[in-house]
Amino acid sequence: MSFSSSFVHEFLRRLELGNGFYPTSHASSWNRAFPNLGLHDASERERLVTTSQPRSFRIGTGASIFIESLLPAILDAENEVILVTCFWAPSKTLAALHDALTTLAHGRRQRIQEALARGDAPIPPLRFRICFSSRSLLQKLFHPQSRHGYVYPPSAWSKKLGLPDPDVLEAGGIQLQAKSLFFLPFSVMHPKFVIIDRRRAFVPSCNISWEAWLEASVELTGDAVRELLSFYSRTWEDPHVTPDTERGEATESGEAYLEGPAGSPSSGAHHHATFRFPEPVPTLVLPSASHRNPRFRPFPWQKAPQPPGTPLNVAVLQLLEQAERSIYLQTPNITCQSVLSALLDALARGVDVTVVTNTGMMLLEQLVTSGTTTSWCVRSLVRQSKRLAKRGGQADPAEDTEVGHRIGRLRVCYFRGRATDPQHRMEGHREEPVHSHLKLTVVDGRYVVLGSGNMDRASWYTSQELGILFVSCDFADSIKPGLDRALEGRLEVVFDSNLGNQ
Repeated sequence: MSFSSSFVHEFLRRLELGNGFYPTSHASSWNRAFPNLGLHDASERERLVTTSQPRSFRIGTGASIFIESLLPAILDAENEVILVTCFWAPSKTLAALHDALTTLAHGRRQRIQEALARGDAPIPPLRFRICFSSRSLLQKLFHPQSRHGYVYPPSAWSKKLGLPDPDVLEAGGIQLQAKSLFFLPFSVMHPKFVIIDRRRAFVPSCNISWEAWLEASVELTGDAVRELLSFYSRTWEDPHVTPDTERGEATESGEAYLEGPAGSPSSGAHHHATFRFPEPVPTLVLPSASHRNPRFRPFPWQKAPQPPGTPLNVAVLQLLEQAERSIYLQTPNITCQSVLSALLDALARGVDVTVVTNTGMMLLEQLVTSGTTTSWCVRSLVRQSKRLAKRGGQADPAEDTEVGHRIGRLRVCYFRGRATDPQHRMEGHREEPVHSHLKLTVVDGRYVVLGSGNMDRASWYTSQELGILFVSCDFADSIKPGLDRALEGRLEVVFDSNLGNQ
């Protein structure tokens, strides 16, 4: 299976018109710290269209994903680890990272001593980069407003960041750098990804944080890793240094079979599946640059400004506009008016729409960044879908009639954790999730977008984001069983147009 040439051509056309950012009239309002992420050039835009080999998909909480997937991969690193996240806070995840780094340093120290005793060639150092945006309110208020960000001195690694002592890391030949970037008032660097030895990448939805939320992570290899490296370099490395994305790069060919769940048995909201596809999967790497807060809309009835024309925004809107049969959205919050309008248009075309989100999650953040909340937007979406059904002329919007056309089915669910039920509590790092923080878009059972982007105003207008678009029916089918299992018994249906009056 390959990309539809029409999809790619339209994507690249829209991206060129949007110039990777805002329309020209909004040029003064976006953050010039990352002026184009290299996307003004046509050849750079075309590099976003690539391939990958998805290797695994894990669902769980942030702690379980780090402890069971990301940290074991870090312990296998030989040359380089790049760890990018948004939030950084004391937690089970941070404690586990501290222990993993200590174990890695001790193991490397022993190898270095053994190589020296044998007279072998020296063990090369391990380059370890930690990149994050938000650690505390004060840290954000007083953060340097420069793309150079703030590099933490070794004396702060242990006390402020919860990392091992610098002497332990130095003895293991680990060259660590910890750097933060943030731009007032709301421009966080929201992507989360880990790259191991420039060959293997993980794109999770979780942060280094304490929240017991439902999360997901996809592991991939292949050409797409190069584009992740380019995105990392343009954001986090010295802007005066030419990005090095070739060192240690390896492209893997497809293997001949697909396999189901592997490893430890799945439990409740925790699931792990591995797969090997016979051919590389067509993939789009979709960055989205951070911006200032353009033309903030203080009242819900005011017309929302056009979203920035970033690769992620462009691709998601294109998918929603071109959907023919079905749209599945799972997002922590949904407050972006462009997304809501695109969903209504899809319903009018007869496309079935399912939305899984939360109520009461990060309410203050929603009000501050968008002037509205998910629950208000959901009520508005339901109300407008009912009006749409009436305009279609049907008593039952799910059925074809002679007086109108079929209106798509709308189903909206709120995620409800089962933590109050002792039977479903889990100990250790496999906790019961209380909210869904997973970000997933599936269109027509073929196009799958994973990454950091929410369907809220912050992700669409101010935060830096990263999405990965896989074009594969097999991949979409392979992640569905784990997702269904994780959501079983954890959804409250707040509206379903097939169920009549609600």
